Amino acid sequence: MKSAPDLALPVAPLPAVMLEPLVRAALLEDLGRAGDLTTDAIVPNDAQARTRLVARQEGVLAGLDLARLAFQLMDAGIEFRPVLADGARLRPGSEIAVISGPARGMLTAERTALNFLGHLSGVATATASIADAIRPHGARVTCTRKTLPGLRAVQKYAVRVGGGSNHRHGLDDAVLIKDNHVAVAGGVRQAVQRARAGIGHMVKIELEVDTLEQLDQALEIGVDVVLLDNMDLPTLREAVRRVGGRAVTEASGRITPESAPEVAATGVDLIAVGWLTHSARVLDIGLDS
Repeated sequence: MKSAPDLALPVAPLPAVMLEPLVRAALLEDLGRAGDLTTDAIVPNDAQARTRLVARQEGVLAGLDLARLAFQLMDAGIEFRPVLADGARLRPGSEIAVISGPARGMLTAERTALNFLGHLSGVATATASIADAIRPHGARVTCTRKTLPGLRAVQKYAVRVGGGSNHRHGLDDAVLIKDNHVAVAGGVRQAVQRARAGIGHMVKIELEVDTLEQLDQALEIGVDVVLLDNMDLPTLREAVRRVGGRAVTEASGRITPESAPEVAATGVDLIAVGWLTHSARVLDIGLDS
């Protein structure tokens, strides 16, 4: 079952009501019990400044709204003027935004803003590295629930910005039956039957399979998605052939930008990559005067 042509609209920004608690908590963590001792001691209260957010390496921009909130929650008098938008392809020296206003608030919020911006741009950049590599094969890259605590919504947003798709946002989105569920249930058939009996008609069922024998059971019982876990390329190709469009196929297991094209060439619909969110390298972005 190949993916439909990409007709998606640009990624919608997350509402501020979702972002503000994250940014506020990060600022409070940094301010501690006494505020910014360094800035308050050195910078006059009436000092004004004009700075720029600038990319220092290639990548994909994500998290601009969180950076803006960091500055404006710190001081409502700070003006944040974006030059680029999330999803922009960055080069070293790309100007991302211009920030002007009270210098104290700007310097105090700097690290929080850069932490969010660098991390989420890193997630988007990592996602794009795979999305770009597999595009000729029609497969899509998807993230997992392997997210950093408290950051799932924004990390999954960054995956979408980078050209990827989201898997479950939580345990309540869909059913994903893994090997431990099967072991406790007493077999694949029992696990699927119990899941089907316990959910609503709008909920999809995905089953993890490690072997072609398990796949045959899954196809006999009928599931919406099969997670083809840690299969070598010949086995993946055979699995896709056996599925024959009767379910969505998803490959997983230590997939990298280098190996992703070969995996996509087997014909799978989705490639699940956990490290996009739990281990993405921060993109280097700085605040320059």
